[in-house]
Amino acid sequence: MTQKDRVLSMLGMAAKAGKVESGEFSTERAVKKGRGRLVIVAEDASDNTKKMFMNMCKYYEVPFVVLGTKEELGHWIGKAYRASICILDEGFAKAVLKKINLNMEV
Repeated sequence: MTQKDRVLSMLGMAAKAGKVESGEFSTERAVKKGRGRLVIVAEDASDNTKKMFMNMCKYYEVPFVVLGTKEELGHWIGKAYRASICILDEGFAKAVLKKINLNMEV
């Protein structure tokens, strides 16, 4: 299991726990309401989508990462293609960020 798979499986656990919003509208709403703890945008999302979420997350001080494809993000949370996911739980967000940071240091 690759590091990326471990991160994506954490998303699956967060989704099963009901701690994930997915899709652009729901992700944006969660961040603006102050519920977002981490925003993940797919690598193959449009540049406009990435830029919008990057700017929004910077403004609302929510961690932002680009990871996986739309297909992978959707698959791991049990949905169709998803360009964006917002983790609502601080614990899951920290665990995912920790795994991503470990991956980047290698």
